[in-house]
Amino acid sequence: MATLALCMIVKDEQNNLPNTLESVKALVDEIVILDTGSTDSTVQIAKSYGAKVREGFPWSDDFALARNEALEMVQSDWVLVLDADEILNQEAISKIKKVIEKPNTLVVNLLRQEIGASQSPYSLVSRLFFKHESIKFTRPYHAIVDDSVSDLLIKEPHWQILELDEVAILHYGYSSDVIAKQNKFERAQKAMEAYLSQQGSDPYLCSKLGALYLEQGKYKEGMKLLKCGLKSNKASIPVFYELQYHLANAYLQHNKIDSAIKHYQRAIELPLQESLKLGAYNNLAAAFLSLEKWNVAKELYKIVLKIDPDFGTAYYNLGIIYTHTEKFKKAIQCYQQAINLSPDDAKSYQNMAVAWLKYGNYQESFTAFKKAIEIYQKQDPNKANYLINEIKSIGMYLTD
Repeated sequence: MATLALCMIVKDEQNNLPNTLESVKALVDEIVILDTGSTDSTVQIAKSYGAKVREGFPWSDDFALARNEALEMVQSDWVLVLDADEILNQEAISKIKKVIEKPNTLVVNLLRQEIGASQSPYSLVSRLFFKHESIKFTRPYHAIVDDSVSDLLIKEPHWQILELDEVAILHYGYSSDVIAKQNKFERAQKAMEAYLSQQGSDPYLCSKLGALYLEQGKYKEGMKLLKCGLKSNKASIPVFYELQYHLANAYLQHNKIDSAIKHYQRAIELPLQESLKLGAYNNLAAAFLSLEKWNVAKELYKIVLKIDPDFGTAYYNLGIIYTHTEKFKKAIQCYQQAINLSPDDAKSYQNMAVAWLKYGNYQESFTAFKKAIEIYQKQDPNKANYLINEIKSIGMYLTD
C-alpha cells in the first residue's frame, strides 16, 4: 500500500494550522513541516500532531527553494502539498486513497475551491504527486512542480497525469483584510518580475503577473503580458484558459464587450472540466447582460448554476434578468436564493424589494427595503441614506 505525506512550509500560522492538520488525519501517514521563522505557537501545534518539523529555515522570498527543502524531508511514496489557509475536503479522501494506488501515476491534479470567490472559484493544482527524485518545485512565486514533470515525461513517457473531478482542497486565503492583501500582491509582483527578467515570455508567468497588473489597474502592462503569453506555443491548456479568461476580463472592464465575448468563448471551448470554466461562463453571461441580451445571458447563468448550485452571483443576475423581462415572481425567487447564500447581501434585498413593488405586493416590498437599509447602515451609511431618499422619491415612507 502506498504511503502519503503532507508537506508544508509555514510561518506564524497558529490560527490556521490546526484546521489543516485535522483535515488530513484520516489520510496521511506522515506530516512534514518546514518552519521559516514562526514567533507564535505554530511549531508546538505542528509537533502536537506528530509532525516532523524543521525550524528556523531562512526565508529568501523564494517559495520553490523552501518547498524543495521541505520535500527533502519526506520519506513517504507520495506527497500532498497544502498551505495553512487550505484544508482537505473530507469527501475527496476515498478517491485520493484509490488514485495513488494506480500504477504509473506520477501526478494527480486536484480541484481547489476558493471559498467566498465571486468570480472564478475553481482551479486545478498539481499538489499530489509521486515522490520521484526528478520532481522539484520551480519559480520563486506560485511555485509548481509542472516544469520538472514536463521534463521527466520526455525522459520517462510511461508516467500518467490524472485529475480528480471532486473538490479536494478548500482555500480560505483571500479573506484577509485589504492591507495584508496589498502587501501580498507587492511581494508577488516583485518576485514574478525578477523571474520574468530571467525567463522571458513564460506563458504561466505571463498569466499570473498579467492578472496581477490588471488587479492593480495597470491595464497596458497586464494586456501586454497576457497577449505575449497567448502567442506562446508552450502554454498548457489550463494556462491557455487563464490567459484567455484574464484578457477577456480586461476587455469587459474597459467596456470592449465584443472582444471580451470572443475571448470568453475561446476559453469555454477548451477541453477542461466544466467547473474550471465557471468564471468564463459567469462573465460571458455578464457581458451579454450588459448588452441586454436577456435570453442568452439567462441560459449562460443556468449553466453556471448547473456547475455550482451555490453560486450566488448567478441567482442575483438571474433576478435582474427576470425583473427586466417582467417575470417578477421568478425574479423574487432568484433574489431569495441569493439571500439564502449571502444573508448580508443588501443589493439582493434592495432588488427583491423592487421586484415585489412591481409585482404589486407593497408590504413585502416595504419589508425588503427596510432590510436592505438595515444592512447598508452597518456596511455603508451613505448607501443607506441614498436608498432612503430614492424610496421617498417614489412616494414610499419607511414607517411602521
